[in-house]
Amino acid sequence: MKINTTLSALLFTLLTGGLFPASAGDKPNIVLILADDMGPGEASYAGSIIPTPAIDRLAIEGANFTDGHTSSAVCTPTRYGILTGRYNWRSRLKKSVIFNTTSPALMDPDRVNLPAFLRSEGYHTGMVGKWHLGVDWVLFDHKGEKYKKLLEEKRKEASRPKEKFFNSWMIDYTKPFKNGPVDVGFDSAFFVLASLDMPPYLYLEGNKATELPTTIKGWQHNEYNDHIRYGAASEGFEASEALETLAAKSREYIKEQAENTEKPFFLYLALTSPHTPVTPGKKFKGRYSQFSHYADFIAETDWVVEQVLEELKESNVDENTLVIFTADNGFAAYIPLPNMMKAGYAPSGPYRGAKTALYEGGHRVPFLMRWPKGIQPGLKINQTVCTTDFYATFADIIGKKSSISVNAAEDSFSFLPALKGSSEPVRPFTIHHAGNGDFAIRQGDWKLLLTKKTGTGAFPRKTRTTAQKVQLYNLKDDRAETKNLENAHPERIQSMVETFNQALRRGRTTPGPELKNDGWPIIDKNLMTTFPQLKE
Repeated sequence: MKINTTLSALLFTLLTGGLFPASAGDKPNIVLILADDMGPGEASYAGSIIPTPAIDRLAIEGANFTDGHTSSAVCTPTRYGILTGRYNWRSRLKKSVIFNTTSPALMDPDRVNLPAFLRSEGYHTGMVGKWHLGVDWVLFDHKGEKYKKLLEEKRKEASRPKEKFFNSWMIDYTKPFKNGPVDVGFDSAFFVLASLDMPPYLYLEGNKATELPTTIKGWQHNEYNDHIRYGAASEGFEASEALETLAAKSREYIKEQAENTEKPFFLYLALTSPHTPVTPGKKFKGRYSQFSHYADFIAETDWVVEQVLEELKESNVDENTLVIFTADNGFAAYIPLPNMMKAGYAPSGPYRGAKTALYEGGHRVPFLMRWPKGIQPGLKINQTVCTTDFYATFADIIGKKSSISVNAAEDSFSFLPALKGSSEPVRPFTIHHAGNGDFAIRQGDWKLLLTKKTGTGAFPRKTRTTAQKVQLYNLKDDRAETKNLENAHPERIQSMVETFNQALRRGRTTPGPELKNDGWPIIDKNLMTTFPQLKE
């Protein structure tokens, strides 16, 4: 961190009376906004050709972490890491995401998850948006006559009857489900189960569906490679109206909680955009017709942020509300955007890779924080931070870091010192995880990819590597990860592999007693031959 940034942060702290940590009666409200598939170059503060004034406002009026990362390069794992403070690969999910509608819940209600921790410290906790961590439904007997009759009926309705329904008709939607948001620490929740291209296509509230599915939605293909997986849907559910609905629900939650002066609130707003399907609402469709509807979608995503900021102001809680904006992974490179690319659109910024990949574009994301009462405006911080760090940071801000259970937040480091101006590294190292289960480890300027592959979903996709076993990059000199130094620094590679090995075996990267992972992660066989210490 530059010295002038450190001094200005110190001056701000002195002038504001040293607001960190917050006193018991002055705990900030917290709004965590999570975009879906948004790269580090997609907002205009980062040089994008699409204006994003509300997101830019967070960077201008708050802190911009220029080296902010997700714990995974894909969706479900990052969400798990945010809400647990634990690397996703320690859970049963060792690669990819939850795909099937009936996949069991990934979150453990017996853990002290982030919302449960904040609730225990006096917060009201609410969730709005995309869940994608699974719930435990009540299912029909898939061999029973009722299920067979229903399935046959729906197949007759389908335009492509041989397509899978992703088990969405095996569910008894009249029954409450378990182990969703309200069972893992949220007081209230209004959400969709997963992405808007995964059934069921309906809203859920608390622990049940708001409407019963009465129809089906099928596959679609267009210029954005949109595909809506075949499955159950409620009659009135429209993907193009989702952002407007989520914005309204968020405003409703903020307004209601602002009237409750006895409790601060935590709102986890997980957007469904700009993930496919590219479905901007009527107010935004065609706004950037010279580019594509994807540009409209980015504009609508920014509008939701604007709605949140407006409601905070109107409800008179703006000054003491911490607003965070980040994303679950980088840009989805399978969306073709020829006109935007020709005009200079660079969704991954100067970085190599995109969603699913171990390269920077897969997991480096926007990472912004605004808190008028507690964060200096215009602060730029180049410390390496991760989305798993929200848990410890929030606890530190409210003066309750010591209250975190030794069995929780295993991989969460507080970056509050960085906000206060400290130049000490927030984390000793960071572990990155690809969609296919491959790993990378970052220490300072050095990054080791524990694979010789390019990383799944690399952007541009035609890039290749001549790596023999692993890839070692110095990000200070080579932020685009083009110069593999694996042959020049064998001792560094051995040291970083051993650090990674200890992180696997200790069950945590934070100080504390050793814990157990939920099974051993996926380690490439060739890698274990080279580094036998990585064997289980």
